[in-house]
Amino acid sequence: MGVRDLNFREKVPVGILGATGAVGQRFVSLLSSHPWFQIEFLGASENSVGKAYGKAVHWTLSTPIPEEVAQIPIQKCVPEAAKCTLFFSALDSSVAYDTELSFAKRGFVVVSNTKAHRMDPDVPLLIPEVNAKHLALIEAQKKKNKGFIVTNPNCSVIALSLALKPLYDRFGLEAVEVVTLQAISGSGHPGIPSLDIMDNVIPFISDEEEKIETEPLKILGSFDSGKIDYASFKISAQANRVPVTDGHMACLSVKFKEKPSEKSIIDAWTGFTGEAQVLELPFAPAHPLQYFEEENYPQPKLHRDLNRGMTVSIGRLRKCPILDNKFVILSHNTLRGAAGGAILNAELLVKQGLIFW
Repeated sequence: MGVRDLNFREKVPVGILGATGAVGQRFVSLLSSHPWFQIEFLGASENSVGKAYGKAVHWTLSTPIPEEVAQIPIQKCVPEAAKCTLFFSALDSSVAYDTELSFAKRGFVVVSNTKAHRMDPDVPLLIPEVNAKHLALIEAQKKKNKGFIVTNPNCSVIALSLALKPLYDRFGLEAVEVVTLQAISGSGHPGIPSLDIMDNVIPFISDEEEKIETEPLKILGSFDSGKIDYASFKISAQANRVPVTDGHMACLSVKFKEKPSEKSIIDAWTGFTGEAQVLELPFAPAHPLQYFEEENYPQPKLHRDLNRGMTVSIGRLRKCPILDNKFVILSHNTLRGAAGGAILNAELLVKQGLIFW
């Protein structure tokens, strides 16, 4: 794959599947001012079809609905209605698998935020700074579909994988224990009833622990002979829902193959960049990881929006009496962890010459 020298005379026409949901709204908000992409198609459930987007959506973001998007009529999420090359999927998991595949079979590119195809052996589970080389899997997809699917990981997994990547590369990993404190926006809208979450912590999120324990092993795996060899270290996860609006936090303990100093660990984080930074993609933060020396950082209110919500904040590195070291990470779950992460993936596809219009 070569790197395309971009000179946009016309923006890439894009569609959003599941445009009225919480993540769909994030896509609308972020894409409406994107320098490369232009929203041309909005798909949603049958009861919204034919309505103007502004009339069909229960808008929950603090910024207003973009005027040029509010008038776009909602269409069915079927490839026959579509004229765009690129589609972002924020579909409900109950319909995502078949719908996304139907678009790929008809020759469209689907960049998905859903879990439906994440663990398919020929689908890249992509974080541009971590595993851009996994885009080579697309060639296997093209042998059976005219188009292809690329997915971004679970919202907590994105931050976890970004924080672990430089440590895994430099020092090796044997085991990771992680406890997540996940914001209520991660459950979508209307989400959890207020009387269930206020003054409370819920120590269960359906399927979440399984995703955290498996997805990073695919992401950090090596691409060899047309397939991914998964990373071999073990992950133990516990997931909790907490009464925070946005921002997923995780407390990690790690066991290394080599035993680095704390300074070496921090240097690995602060010096970390990837393909997104090399290519200067529009949504790429200059520094995907930021370490804080303050003993009470990071905090959701203070750090979730760092670099437009695309940077993972890290703090409280210290010795672990059971494993080797422990620390805390924080990321914005609907920006870096969802719509923003998917848009960054699409930017990489464009720059690598994998999307044409």
